[in-house]
Amino acid sequence: MAESVVSTDRTPAFGGRAHTSHAFVPRLVAGVVILVAWEIVVRVFAPAFVAKPSAILIAIPRVIVDPTFLAAVASTLAGVAEGLVIALVLGTLVGLSMGRNTLADRFMRLYVNIFYAMPMLVVVPLFALWFGYNNAARLATVVFAAVFSIIVNVADGARSVPQEYVEVARSFRAAPLRALFDVVLPAATPYLLAGLRLAGGRALIGALVAEFLTSIGGVGYFILYNSRTYHENTAFVGVLFLAAFGVGFDALIAIGTRRFLPWYHRDER
Repeated sequence: MAESVVSTDRTPAFGGRAHTSHAFVPRLVAGVVILVAWEIVVRVFAPAFVAKPSAILIAIPRVIVDPTFLAAVASTLAGVAEGLVIALVLGTLVGLSMGRNTLADRFMRLYVNIFYAMPMLVVVPLFALWFGYNNAARLATVVFAAVFSIIVNVADGARSVPQEYVEVARSFRAAPLRALFDVVLPAATPYLLAGLRLAGGRALIGALVAEFLTSIGGVGYFILYNSRTYHENTAFVGVLFLAAFGVGFDALIAIGTRRFLPWYHRDER
């Protein structure tokens, strides 16, 4: 029996690696085709200042050591990280209350859905008026962009926890608050991580929108300024950084899920 369990665990892992290696080549070919087509189209039809892959590649070493770019990256990442922490704490508390309390869910769900669907372009001018044209407006935008994804997912996760889990905790005389954080929250952690993955991308978008509209220093303003001054290749390096951040954050959450929640995808494997 032990041997069958081990072989079952190893085979999908090997198959997963083989599938990944086979999928890499078509993706690489598709990427090369897109870059070549982009280069040709820009050189033949576009003005000289339009970004093209070869010029972007040349600009990368210069831009990534530019103090202006590094300061912009630090400012944006600091705002996104701070906003995500606030959104994570607030979203988890609100989501747990909505998922385990019917009255709280009835009171808040409609408004959560409304704010979740509200475009960030609408709220940024309001935040700028309330908090000023500074980092506080960006922080408020990041929290607004990220918190509702976490609330919705945590609420669904808390609602899906089997009642038997809570009843067992109560049979051992666990206080309701302790059962909530020791039983419900761990069981809803996969939903929380799914919400955090969505919140990371929305938080970054929120920071960029705030920087675009309020001229707050950051990667968004760096891209906007260089685009308006016809330094398209320099601006596109900022775009590549944002794409790398999004992919890296998603990969980090996926690695954390596999490392600390190995049971989560066990049935799928």
